[in-house]
Amino acid sequence: METSRRQFCKSVAAISVLTAAGTKFASAALAQTSTPTKEETMTFTLPELPYAQNALEPHISANTLSFHYGKHHQAYVTNLNNLVKDTPWASASLEDVIKESAKDASKAGVFNNAAQVWNHTFYWNSMKPNGGGAPKGELAKKIDKDFGSFDAFKEAFKQAGTTQFGSGWAWLVLDGDTLKVTKTGNADLPMVHGQKALLTMDVWEHAYYLDFQNKRPDYISTFLDKLVNWDFAEKNLG
Repeated sequence: METSRRQFCKSVAAISVLTAAGTKFASAALAQTSTPTKEETMTFTLPELPYAQNALEPHISANTLSFHYGKHHQAYVTNLNNLVKDTPWASASLEDVIKESAKDASKAGVFNNAAQVWNHTFYWNSMKPNGGGAPKGELAKKIDKDFGSFDAFKEAFKQAGTTQFGSGWAWLVLDGDTLKVTKTGNADLPMVHGQKALLTMDVWEHAYYLDFQNKRPDYISTFLDKLVNWDFAEKNLG
């Protein structure tokens, strides 16, 4: 009888240990699955600027970039994540989301936010500290060939930026084998028109208003003379 009692007590103790271990393991597993990291919850993230926020001064102020990059660009990223959550686009590339949503008018919200995430990232890289001036190398030769001269390109680019009514973008693109200057409204961008973007200039008012007020032509001239990143455009030319 005593032996049976001791065996029973040992069995109860063993079960208690196993139960406690199982509970501890289950709790740990639950903690891991119920507290996802930021990376796990954010499909698209705000890319880092390729320079410090004050690096483009005195032409574009840190104050402008703090709003334009930190508020506007971030808002597009946040909106896009909310719109694609629990959809196949949550695991797609940004370019695929743009191209696919552009074909569906009912997905205009997705397209607008995805395209603006892409456009702004491309815009930041289209500028650099101590930029501007004339391009060199193959891009310079290509501009001379397709526009007649660099000055002719500048006039076309200024015209596109100045005459874009309301919000939008001016672009240098490769269309087939030919360089062209184009302009797009709102979130529209070259990739959905079969063109390859080489550089862009944002002409939404929030891009320049704190620094240039309503003088968009002055902003455009400053972009070309002091900011444009020709090395980036050359890389995109391939």
